[in-house]
Amino acid sequence: MADRPGHVTGGRSAVVSPDTSPVRTAAGETIDVVLSVVGGSRDGLTSAGASSRLATTGPNAVREHRARPGRVLLRQVRSPLLLLLFATAVVSAFLGQGVESIIIAVILLISVGLGFAGEFRAERAADLLHDRLRHTAVVLRDGTRHAVDVTDLVVGDVVVLTVGTVVPADLRLIGCTALECDESIVTGEATAVPKTTEPVPVGAGVGDLSCCALMGTIVHAGSGIGVVVATGARTEFGRIAVGLGVQEPQTEFQRGLGRFSVFLLGVALVLTSVILIAALLLGRPLIESLLFALAIAVGITPQLLPAVVSTSLATGSRALARRKVLVKRMVCIEDLGDLDLLVTDKTGTLTTGAIVFDRPVALDGVSDGELMLLGLLATDADPGAREAVGLNPLDAALQEAPAASASPVAAYRRLDVRPFDHERRMTSALVVAAGSEPIVVVKGAPESVLPRCTEPDADAAAVLTSLYQAGARVVAVATKPAPGGQRLAGADENGMTLRGYLAFVDGVKPGAQRSLQRLSALGVDVKISTGDSAVVAERVCEQLGMSSLGTLTGDDVDALSDVELEERARSSTIFARVSPEQKARIVRALRQRGRAVGFLGDGANDALALHAADIGISVDSAIDVAKDAADVILLDKDLDVLADGVTEGRRIFANTIKYVLMGTSSNFGNMFSASIASVVLPFLPMLPGQILLNNLLYDAGQLAIPTDNVDEEQLRAPSHWDIAAIRRFMLLFGPISSVFDFATFGLMLFVFSAAAPEFRSGWFIESIATQTLIVFAVRTHRVPFLRSRASVPLTLSVLAVVAVGAWLPYSPLAGLLGFAPLPAPFFLALVAMTVAYLLLVEGAKVWYYASLSRAAAPTVRRRRYPHRVARRAARFTTLSPRSR
Repeated sequence: MADRPGHVTGGRSAVVSPDTSPVRTAAGETIDVVLSVVGGSRDGLTSAGASSRLATTGPNAVREHRARPGRVLLRQVRSPLLLLLFATAVVSAFLGQGVESIIIAVILLISVGLGFAGEFRAERAADLLHDRLRHTAVVLRDGTRHAVDVTDLVVGDVVVLTVGTVVPADLRLIGCTALECDESIVTGEATAVPKTTEPVPVGAGVGDLSCCALMGTIVHAGSGIGVVVATGARTEFGRIAVGLGVQEPQTEFQRGLGRFSVFLLGVALVLTSVILIAALLLGRPLIESLLFALAIAVGITPQLLPAVVSTSLATGSRALARRKVLVKRMVCIEDLGDLDLLVTDKTGTLTTGAIVFDRPVALDGVSDGELMLLGLLATDADPGAREAVGLNPLDAALQEAPAASASPVAAYRRLDVRPFDHERRMTSALVVAAGSEPIVVVKGAPESVLPRCTEPDADAAAVLTSLYQAGARVVAVATKPAPGGQRLAGADENGMTLRGYLAFVDGVKPGAQRSLQRLSALGVDVKISTGDSAVVAERVCEQLGMSSLGTLTGDDVDALSDVELEERARSSTIFARVSPEQKARIVRALRQRGRAVGFLGDGANDALALHAADIGISVDSAIDVAKDAADVILLDKDLDVLADGVTEGRRIFANTIKYVLMGTSSNFGNMFSASIASVVLPFLPMLPGQILLNNLLYDAGQLAIPTDNVDEEQLRAPSHWDIAAIRRFMLLFGPISSVFDFATFGLMLFVFSAAAPEFRSGWFIESIATQTLIVFAVRTHRVPFLRSRASVPLTLSVLAVVAVGAWLPYSPLAGLLGFAPLPAPFFLALVAMTVAYLLLVEGAKVWYYASLSRAAAPTVRRRRYPHRVARRAARFTTLSPRSR
């Protein structure tokens, strides 16, 4: 036995190895022994006692999260090209080219520093974002139920488990009713495991701990209560999560970035190889040729693309947080912008979500008061406790109804209960009053309860239809005698007598119609998935002015093959009375046609669909398993804030593409020109250090792209990575840039008879001007300046870069950098060439987008990678003190 709370050993009857986990040890002990060892009781800890233990043992977390400067810096310097260039510069320094080597090293360090600063700030923003996501558990403290942060749980806490709860720590069960847990996250076993309170044999495997609930597993059915025996990394799940690390699979956006980077790397390698081979054949010095070739490669590769993307995402995440949208990973913002089909539940999204008990509708001579009493008796929680914490919304609304306080619930004793689950869609209770025989009370969806009733009231169907048509949410109540009954079984839920309906109201949300119109303007189709009847859902659509193409019920879904479901799901607007598995199947069917499907839900029955969707969306008030499965959390369950998120995601993608298109147009053209000139000219057209300085100035000017404005038409539909289109853009605009480079070469050689330093200065200034000013054309499909204006930060940064580039040949650093002053007529020619270049680019742009609009849209093949352990571990993560 342990001498302190929080460590359960073998006790009197067991001998265990030193590395046996606390939960396995507790599983072999009786409940009383475990409670004694952890220093707890069935009524839980006191608040003061829990605080004291938390200060001693630390948070219930499997890992810390904070921005790590070393890790961010490593990402900046791990580019093979950059490392090879740096190594070559070091070698050249030993061979006498010290000044050039120092210039290269300084420029590389500044470039790495810019990337580091941008990404580190983005990671700090992600830390703050993560800390805003709260996950709670219902515990008994001071004898009453409280919702506390899962990271504040300590050994000895008593935790209440209901359907959909993600178990917040390793628990030894001290009470359960028809409890089943999905333990696949820990054991890999797909079937839900029934739970009891009886000890298991010593040495049982983790999959055989039937008297325990393990951290990270999900309550699939029933209810229970358990005492915490292990927290954090000492739990079974904690061991797995720590061992796996934090790497998560890539999103669709990240894979697109990867494909683009590979494409440009291939271009860079081809150019580098050609330059190096040509230089060696011409008898050029090896080190000088290698430095030049590597500088060209670095110039083509999008070195600051990660910083641009990170800055965009960090800016977007802060903007979304102000709009009450939190993303678990910042890259999910991009995928949110990709959304073009939303499947949403009805409650709280299209309706107010404030479910209020309206009235009892009694049948068969039953009084309203009696029907109210029966409804209160058939709840998952003990009706005598009178606590709404942890109840489902309908039961909570019933408990909070004014008439509930006068109902004689205390006169009844509960003998057994079969809690609600999404297969049966009802709750059954076996209750008895003093001096009476026990009765079975069933409460649930009318479609589930009525088939179990014998000879229902003749008016029952008509009454139900009228309630549905009025937009009410309806629960049916039925009873039957159970003489001598002590336990409930499935067969006891048949042969019931319908007693009436409980009607609840949930009005249409003000502003929901405007939100639907905003999503429609963004090209997002909306479909409804609901556990309510089709009549209620259609009534809500009618009230919102939302045209319905048709309705599919759960029974309809089961009757369709996968191929048939693809077509029917596409042509339907409402999915009514659908089970969790059916929701997930519908989402998968909708994704088959390349649609980017988002699913918005907050219940346990939504978790499978949230996992199946491209973007899982939930709300801060959602049940644990729904928040766990989601990528995006809405602090307000409002489609308006979701529309804000879609807009922000598309804005970020549009700005990222601007940087990409610039890198594949003038930047590529300039590097291509340098490659040709290095073979033709008797000297290098630019020194390696000058190429890197050119690239540094260009990239620095583009760091303001995340602040740029985006045209309205670019937000109306999602955009996708299309490497073929990017390649066509490069092959069109790259040569245009090269034409003006060659014109500059001719100007410097034949008009100004420039020597190498003047030649390099002239082309340096021209390349900086064309590379950076093209952003004004590339950033919009419209006519720049007149119909679309860049943001002030971007405009100022671009003009500043051009000014610095023009100043360098006249600066004190000119000699060190290998530049020389240029005559005034050069700048007149430069202005004329730049204007001509931008006009030609504008004409080519019009032709390019016109041809692109006629081309067939690329087929989007979507993949979904399982990353459940990493995703679920995020709820048991605490912010490191060094990050606060």
